[in-house]
Amino acid sequence: MSSTKQMRTWQLPAGCTSIDQARLIELPRPAPAAGEVLVRVRATSLNFRDQAIARGHYFGGTIKVAGTPLSDGAGVVEAVGPGVKSLAPGDRVAGTFFQGWQDGPPTPLKGDALGCPPARGMLADYVTLPETGVVKLAGSLSFEEAATLPCAGVTAWNALMSGVRPLERDQWVLLIGTGGVSLLALRIAKAAGARVIATSSSDAKLARVRQLGADATLNYRAEPQWGAKAAELAGGTIHHVVEVGGLGTLAQSMQAIGFGGEIALIGVLSMQGDTNPMPLMVKGASLRGIFVGSAAMARDLNAFVDAHQLKPVVDRTFDFAAARSAYAYQSSGELFGKVVITNP
Repeated sequence: MSSTKQMRTWQLPAGCTSIDQARLIELPRPAPAAGEVLVRVRATSLNFRDQAIARGHYFGGTIKVAGTPLSDGAGVVEAVGPGVKSLAPGDRVAGTFFQGWQDGPPTPLKGDALGCPPARGMLADYVTLPETGVVKLAGSLSFEEAATLPCAGVTAWNALMSGVRPLERDQWVLLIGTGGVSLLALRIAKAAGARVIATSSSDAKLARVRQLGADATLNYRAEPQWGAKAAELAGGTIHHVVEVGGLGTLAQSMQAIGFGGEIALIGVLSMQGDTNPMPLMVKGASLRGIFVGSAAMARDLNAFVDAHQLKPVVDRTFDFAAARSAYAYQSSGELFGKVVITNP
């Protein structure tokens, strides 16, 4: 395939501090090198991390070089480079968040994390990725649904199923908010036979999570001590907390967690709050840091999705040319689940 063919890509400039600075440009279509595949991207999805990168608030501050945003994308292999054995044109695939983390516990050699320049990003017509940097999609999912999984889905899977004590049937899970990770965790937990308490500041959103299967809900504005209340609702036996809020909600999560339970620390939404760990000591509970997960976790999640016919909650979809509008909606109070950008 000639590399002189053109493609569209969204690009953030070096020093970017606003998604308004993003530009839709044309670049030569890449060709796969040895060990790489060329993916025609059909759908991408947004995460909170993508907002932080565009605003210059991500780890390390503003990006130092221009590049393509978004870690999460699904599409079709269009061509393969020399030496590629496990994939062929026509395969439906998604990129893995960490390009070098294949299996096992976290390692300093996780490799590039897609979507933060100079790493490659998925918000383009085409992207080349290493053969080991993609996984095949769950067969039961559309491209739009599959695009929600590489970051948020794998994060939720890691939080619930990849710790020392993976989630078991009839255990209690506490979820914070109704964003992408929390609703994917709800889907996973209910499919696994667990019981779920969901929190939000919106009664309307709590009604929607009950429709999705939540066993109990709490409005954290109406119930300031929602951690203790959640523990009461579960009879003191919350086994997993999917902590997407950050330091501002961690104290409540430590009140909620039961004896021997685990808090999966994911969120950076709030960076200030009470972090006294004494409640964990008293209950023999643990706090585990979660930074997405490995390619093996992505494959396990996809198998689980197919086995249980699990459907991610796609809130709204936007056309490729309207990517800036997708960012605006994803950062609004209307969000319920995942925002997807389509590129048919």
